[in-house]
Amino acid sequence: MKKVEAIIKPFKLDDVREALSAAGITGMTAIEVKGFGRQKGHTELYRGAEYVVDFLPKVKIELIVGDDQVEDCINAIMTAARTGKIGDGKIFVSDVQRVVRIRTGEEDEAAI
Repeated sequence: MKKVEAIIKPFKLDDVREALSAAGITGMTAIEVKGFGRQKGHTELYRGAEYVVDFLPKVKIELIVGDDQVEDCINAIMTAARTGKIGDGKIFVSDVQRVVRIRTGEEDEAAI
């Protein structure tokens, strides 16, 4: 099993969710976050004063998928989240040792 985490632009969340659903991947957690990478924020004007916005709004999505679904998951996220401009985001994949469904006690693949 793998944990797939993706940082994407907020307005792409619905597109990514639909793409994942079309790829047969169900279950996702979405969290509103702020951050920056090479994009390094931007300058805004407020009441005549210029200030730097260091942290940009992003959405972090987390999914736990079987090993056989990882590539489909990554491709769905990449296709749906890509705008071709700086700040499109990143995808991280890591191993998951164990998953337990609290309600039933099912473990690992059965718990996903």
